[in-house]
Amino acid sequence: MEQASLTETPAPQWVGKDPASRKVREAAARLASTPSSLLIRGESGTGKDLLAQIIHYLGPNRGEPLLKIDCATLPDGLLESELFGYEKGAFTGASGTKPGRLELAGHGTLVLDEVAALTSAMQAKLLRVLDQRTFERLGGTNLLRLEARIIALTTADLERAVREGAFRDDLYHRLNVVPVTLPPLRERRGDIRPLAEHFLRRLARTHRSRGRGFAPAALALLERYDFPGNARELRNIVERALVEAEGARIGPQHLPDAVRRVERNIVILVGECLLRHFQLLLGAGALPIRLLTVRLIIPALARRVIQRGGRAIGQQ
Repeated sequence: MEQASLTETPAPQWVGKDPASRKVREAAARLASTPSSLLIRGESGTGKDLLAQIIHYLGPNRGEPLLKIDCATLPDGLLESELFGYEKGAFTGASGTKPGRLELAGHGTLVLDEVAALTSAMQAKLLRVLDQRTFERLGGTNLLRLEARIIALTTADLERAVREGAFRDDLYHRLNVVPVTLPPLRERRGDIRPLAEHFLRRLARTHRSRGRGFAPAALALLERYDFPGNARELRNIVERALVEAEGARIGPQHLPDAVRRVERNIVILVGECLLRHFQLLLGAGALPIRLLTVRLIIPALARRVIQRGGRAIGQQ
């Protein structure tokens, strides 16, 4: 099967240099040409929606619509009408005919965000559509054919939801034809620096700021932080730092406490290692020197080690 190239189409780009991101790009190119349903999984902020866009724009139907519906925020009645559409008089207030997303997507792609939030009734209706590849508008009798590709996104543990009876086993298997799991940012630290610089360039244009870049120590702190909110949190941190820096180079002082706390924790760990080393060298009889070492020399040496490490990371 011929694979699409990320550089030959106007697709959104997956930014990152980590080996895990190379695998993501390879998967996107490989899956773009298949019409099979996809299930993209990952923590919030890992880039599931972006990957769905990339796969669509790399595919042969990139000129067709790319539509998305949020299964978690719409109540059941509204979700059903948005998904299937309705005929005039189908319910109170239906004064005309309206096509749904399944129909409007044409031969393109329909993204179902947070598919695990569907109620059992909506799960049954979606399963019927996926099995038969046909559907009807609400209040209608004409069978319409589903031509679009379905890409489902979820942050949930669907296997657990199936075991607990919260998600249909048959729908799970119908959606899970080609599963893709995005690793969290803490497991692809090689992406943090290129992502931070990418966000800074884009946000500098938005804020009409010069965006002088990051100090090496600031990048070193970012690369050590675990980012529980993943790339979305990194973007927010970069935007805040850009505003705080007021056109200057972004340094550690412009980063949130949660990020700077990483440095303090490392200073403590390095300090403890240095203290044990000095205790062995000084022995038990040099108490005044040991106190001076603990209070002044150890913290200074520990910070120096961190700063040198930060510069080394920043130069890579």
